[in-house]
Amino acid sequence: MTDPAGALVLFSGGQDSTVCLAWALDRYERVETVGFDYGQRHSVELQARGAVRERITDRFPAWAPRLGEDHVLEMRGFGAVAASALTADRAIEMTDKGLPSTFVPGRNLVFLAYAAALADRRGLKSLVGGMCETDFSGYPDCRRETLDAMERALNLGMAQDFRVETPLMRITKADIWALAQGLGGEALVELILEESHTCYQGVRDVRHPWGYGCGTCPACELRARGWEGWVAQNRPTLRAASGS
Repeated sequence: MTDPAGALVLFSGGQDSTVCLAWALDRYERVETVGFDYGQRHSVELQARGAVRERITDRFPAWAPRLGEDHVLEMRGFGAVAASALTADRAIEMTDKGLPSTFVPGRNLVFLAYAAALADRRGLKSLVGGMCETDFSGYPDCRRETLDAMERALNLGMAQDFRVETPLMRITKADIWALAQGLGGEALVELILEESHTCYQGVRDVRHPWGYGCGTCPACELRARGWEGWVAQNRPTLRAASGS
């Protein structure tokens, strides 16, 4: 059974949002995607989005008819105001607030406001995002408490009944790899490895066992640890093959 209400996936082209897209396609009759161009240094993720969507259409015929339109919203003004190491040439480090310098203040809140306006126009009731408390980078706008408050605000302010869904909220990065396999098997795992982009530095010419990236930024480190954890627990043959 699939939900006819429809879903809009906040889709960056990274590992987490790709798994969320697969999760939504497995549950909803109609799924659209939205990306945000906010001046991010790793803008290569905007190119990865198209590649991931194309491969999903090619490799998952049961999902292909459910995958609807893609939308990219220009938000460079916001990126300039909320400057961080993701939008400016700054070091990636911890700040005096105890948050990573990659934290873009209010990013998820602004993303959801834009996504809700789009979903209202498109007749979609679920907003699906890859926010995660368990294995995240210290961003306060990834907490479920924050998103519950935002959901209430959106529904009050727009006279709607949106659901902000976060299928990754309580699981680790290793669990996210397992979820990908459960949703789409080896084909989805391979798609994520080859096509999705996570690296904050935008590196696409270095291939690791867990995918492409610089291997040293926080996003790469989280992705690598999750892969190694999953391999160690569930994929001993791949672990041996990767030499880890």
